[in-house]
Amino acid sequence: MPVSSSQPPAFPQEQVALFREVLELMERRRVLFAVSGAFALHEHTGIWRDTKDLDLFLPAGDVPDALKALEDDGFKTEITDPIWLAKARRGEYFVDLITGMSNAVVRVDRSWIERAPRSEIFGVSARVLAPEELIASKVFVTRRERFDGADICHVIYGTRGNFDWHRLLGLLGENWQMLYWYLVLYHYVYPASDHVPMEIWDELQQRFRVELAHPNRALEFRGSLIDENMFAIDLKEWGKRNILEEQRGTVTLVRNGTSEAA
Repeated sequence: MPVSSSQPPAFPQEQVALFREVLELMERRRVLFAVSGAFALHEHTGIWRDTKDLDLFLPAGDVPDALKALEDDGFKTEITDPIWLAKARRGEYFVDLITGMSNAVVRVDRSWIERAPRSEIFGVSARVLAPEELIASKVFVTRRERFDGADICHVIYGTRGNFDWHRLLGLLGENWQMLYWYLVLYHYVYPASDHVPMEIWDELQQRFRVELAHPNRALEFRGSLIDENMFAIDLKEWGKRNILEEQRGTVTLVRNGTSEAA
């Protein structure tokens, strides 16, 4: 596993040239996108991470234009998961076109791109996900083999909590408990930090007290939104409701440029 560090990896020149080419291409073709992944993490935390992927977040409706631009530029493309992910490849490097999370709870819209500040990536000016959207994109990365809790803690710490907390709560909607969980983790990691506003603690604690007093009996189980494999027994043997399947059934990424109800 990689060790967190502020030291930049030694990106091969071939990779630098390819990523620069992709960013310039997307800008030239006026595709709506914002860079995420290792470059967004560095923007908000100073942490570098080696990567062979260039992660571009974009609304589902802009995926066909992005794929067409990449195909015209010699990339092999595919829709890897019609819910959230398309890929373009040249040699050993990938461009991931991401429209949300695999459980379909978090979805990218135009506001994600419009709110993304510009930064320089390998000398190219491009939009990079704002901290609110970056955190929202990571709250459901909770699998046994990959957990983005440290990234979320580092984004809060790296920004000193100076971002729109209510925007973040709005992005998560009814899944606000996931943020509450991460904030408890953050407080454990940085117990002397005051980067989470007290009003946010008060609001989430009040919500949680109400939730405990009046639980939603109709929503018995949400474990599959966290990890469908680790919670598979709940679905296959214990007869729990498959909310993941229901959620993924609400949206499909299609090549004609629309996000459709399934």
